[in-house]
Amino acid sequence: MTNNDILRRIRYIFDINDAKMITIFGLAESDVSREQISNWLKKDDDPNYQTCNDSQLASFLNGLINDKRGKKDGPQPDPEKRLTNNIIFRKLKIALNLKEEETLAILESAGLPISKHELSAFFRKAGHKHYRACKDQILRNFLQGLQLKHRPAAKPDEAFSWD
Repeated sequence: MTNNDILRRIRYIFDINDAKMITIFGLAESDVSREQISNWLKKDDDPNYQTCNDSQLASFLNGLINDKRGKKDGPQPDPEKRLTNNIIFRKLKIALNLKEEETLAILESAGLPISKHELSAFFRKAGHKHYRACKDQILRNFLQGLQLKHRPAAKPDEAFSWD
């Protein structure tokens, strides 16, 4: 999955308009224009398409955490320069204040039941002996489960194709 795919999917799941996207980036102390957002959300074959880099997606996710959970006092964390699916998954889980059982239920609703041990492995530090890299399939199913939870009327395959 590309960062642009993830950004598109999150925008759709939570029905976020351009103005709200700009606000979310602003909550992470990142300035973006409506044109930048529009170009990130375009299809890959559009001539105005621009790639959303890891730092930009990390800023958005940090802003989403601030939007959903409230902004903490003090300096904001710097956006990661390199994102992994594990970091994206963790940031979404934090933003939505999801407990283990809720996260497992979301994955199961998307047709991907996993165990508590498998789930906890995604949130461990990379050097830990039980760490497991989060593959695209896991993140994709988590996002589909979120869509089923937050936009139940829309069928996952109708809203987006993952190709």
